[in-house]
Amino acid sequence: MKKGPGTFATLIFLLFLLVFVWISSSWINSNTIAVINERKEQKQMIVSKAEKKPPKRKIEVPLNCSLVNNVTQTCSSNYPTTFDYAFSNVTCPEYFRWIHEDLKPFKSIGITREMVESAKKTAHFRLVIVKGKVYVEKYRKSIQTRDVFTLWGILQLLRKYPGRLPDLELMFDCNDRPVIQSRSYRGPNAKPPPPLFRYCGDPWTLDIVFPDWSFWGWAEINIRPWENILKDLKEGNNKIKWTKREPYAYWKGNPFVADTRKDLLRCNVSDIEDWNARLFIQDWIRESQQGFEQSDLGSQCTYRYKIYIEGYAWSVSEKYILACDSPTLLVNTNFYDFFFRSLQPVHHYWPIRNDDKCRSLKFAVNWGNSHKQKAQEIGKAASDFIQQELKMDFVYDYMFHLLNEYANLLRFEPKIPEGAVELCSETMACDANEGPEKNFMMESLVKSPSYTSPCSLPPPYEPRVLGAFIRRKANSMRQVETWENNFYENLIKNNISKRIGS
Repeated sequence: MKKGPGTFATLIFLLFLLVFVWISSSWINSNTIAVINERKEQKQMIVSKAEKKPPKRKIEVPLNCSLVNNVTQTCSSNYPTTFDYAFSNVTCPEYFRWIHEDLKPFKSIGITREMVESAKKTAHFRLVIVKGKVYVEKYRKSIQTRDVFTLWGILQLLRKYPGRLPDLELMFDCNDRPVIQSRSYRGPNAKPPPPLFRYCGDPWTLDIVFPDWSFWGWAEINIRPWENILKDLKEGNNKIKWTKREPYAYWKGNPFVADTRKDLLRCNVSDIEDWNARLFIQDWIRESQQGFEQSDLGSQCTYRYKIYIEGYAWSVSEKYILACDSPTLLVNTNFYDFFFRSLQPVHHYWPIRNDDKCRSLKFAVNWGNSHKQKAQEIGKAASDFIQQELKMDFVYDYMFHLLNEYANLLRFEPKIPEGAVELCSETMACDANEGPEKNFMMESLVKSPSYTSPCSLPPPYEPRVLGAFIRRKANSMRQVETWENNFYENLIKNNISKRIGS
């Protein structure tokens, strides 16, 4: 390049251009970094804000009881009639599938008003829900307060899920044994069966199984509502280690309600024979006089094994016994409540022969004491099931899905019958007599709507799956009988050998 004024000017221009590019680049980079940093800060601020967002506050609505004397208690209008729910991604426990089985006889034909009326013969009351309000037509008084706490439980369901249940009309029988015999409704000319709700069923009847009254308390024998009893039972399991408990089978109850319970008393320890059972008669009259000091359910997990035996039909005691992590020795029965059908022998309980109780109990205890780890696993499987899958939220969800599926089958418009009265939490609890009845209502009161929807109802069993489930249960029971037979055969052989040897 030739030297000259033009060359010098060119060099100055290039130098200026380089400086300008460098400054511009620095400015762009610094601005870019600033923008990126600003975005990061904003993102951090958003995350921080989300983390610090206060939880949604529950709306609690107490009972609105009248304070003025001689004023008839009325239903409050303060409680929400509808509510926005978040969708629940929880699937209901397996035993919810039996809802489909219980309603199966009505799926193809639906439920007519005539069918509902035909269930009135033994019903204690007719329940009607119209536009979220509950009406009851009573026909007869139930045993103790079964009807009272059943109706109370349904009212709490509507407080938990206001505005969610469709209109419906049903008949409810509060007695023990199911009465709708399936054989009476077979054949081409048979009438459709009456849809009748009750607390238990058996393989030969079509009654619709519903959670029993004691989930909201059993006032006559001072058993508190289920939600708090569950906590007591959980604490009771931790009081004495299983290996430190009395190595026998325990039962305490009223033997005079059924012959099978009277027969059980033969298995008590005596000077002649020890069947590994410790059996006690519960005198409820004396217990009530002494303030129920000896009937605390949370303090009865002191034996390694607990016996469940039916009464006149299924017994309320079943869930309390299964909740103890001592294995349940369950005397074989055909009666079932709403959750029992999903339990499996040798996994959740140990089956005991009904026709040979004493020998069966003796073998069960011997087996458990010789297989301690397996025995503890059976006890824990049952108590875990009760604590996790039978908590009160699932009891309400079972009621919700059963009533909802039932309502969808109605082929008539539910109407409030003449003589029916409106029921609500205020008219039941505010006017209740002071004592356990009122205390248990207040204790089990649903104070606010649920912020989530009920769990998702699983589909019906496929016939193949249900058949396999039933066969598995039967095979497990046969396996136990085989073990038991071999045990006594070997015992006889050993005794014969000893006699020959002596």
